[in-house]
Amino acid sequence: MAASPPPTSTGSQKLDGVVQKGAAALKPDAPQGLALYSRFALAGAICCSVTHGGLTPVDVVKTRIQLDPVTYNKGMIGGFRQVIAREGAGALLTGFGPTAAGYFLQGAFKFGGYELFKQQCINYLGYETASNNRTAVYLASSALAEFFADIALCPLEATRIRLVSEPTFANGLIGGFGKIARQEGVAAFYSGFGPILFKQVPYTMAKFVVYEKVAEAVYKRVDKSQTSDGMQTVINLGSGLMAGFAAALVSQPADTMLSKINKTKGLPGEGTTSRLIKIGRELGFRGSYTGIGARLFMVGTLTAGQFAIYGDIKKVLGATGGVEIAK
Repeated sequence: MAASPPPTSTGSQKLDGVVQKGAAALKPDAPQGLALYSRFALAGAICCSVTHGGLTPVDVVKTRIQLDPVTYNKGMIGGFRQVIAREGAGALLTGFGPTAAGYFLQGAFKFGGYELFKQQCINYLGYETASNNRTAVYLASSALAEFFADIALCPLEATRIRLVSEPTFANGLIGGFGKIARQEGVAAFYSGFGPILFKQVPYTMAKFVVYEKVAEAVYKRVDKSQTSDGMQTVINLGSGLMAGFAAALVSQPADTMLSKINKTKGLPGEGTTSRLIKIGRELGFRGSYTGIGARLFMVGTLTAGQFAIYGDIKKVLGATGGVEIAK
């Protein structure tokens, strides 16, 4: 059998009888290269910033439950009532600034990086091999994308957690960011980098793999080319919801540890690793899943919203040139 030609960005081509999807459907004037991936990044930035920012009140309650389960022991709805009774309704928006800004950056790297690394895997492996091993491609691409996304996210996430855990610490993003930098140094922003990787990398791997698999299962029964834009949005919502539940369960222990380690600075001479070990021992398995109800609701909702918004914005921007390897 003759070797299959490498995938190209234009023209329809068959690889051992399999039609390459995605790139084959490009219009002649469709964006490619940097123009294409910058659109993916912008769509990802918007979808993550909007969803995470909009769910800031849920995140505030979830973080309070994780950090002070003795006080906040009445579940998510009860937690809302407790926060409002103690601090007023405005407290539910604590950390909105760093949340929206941090996840704007993180979303750009995560979604744009995922599309980029997925294409690089296809280029390296060849279309057929990548398609036959697509789960591994999804896992590798999402893990690499999340690593770089977390470098951008970590300082803003540390600021957000400090603002939520200590409401009087500072007045907003700029004040909190500057105070941590002055009092504790730049290294303090990355004290939670290990936990955030431990949390976000498995989270993102589960998120993209489950989304891709659920969407693939749906489109085996529904002809995507005949599906309306509205129905595609519904499918993205449903697939994203399942992906969010899976991602929340996988990453919950690390999320709890991240909240704990960013609540206060470490003792003199205490390293991040020793702090993580101590926190893990104190929490135990059950303690590491504190606040899981609120987080399932939050992550399921925001992930469903992310994939729906991401898909719609890509269409608006004309960013439809990514190669699909689903069968």
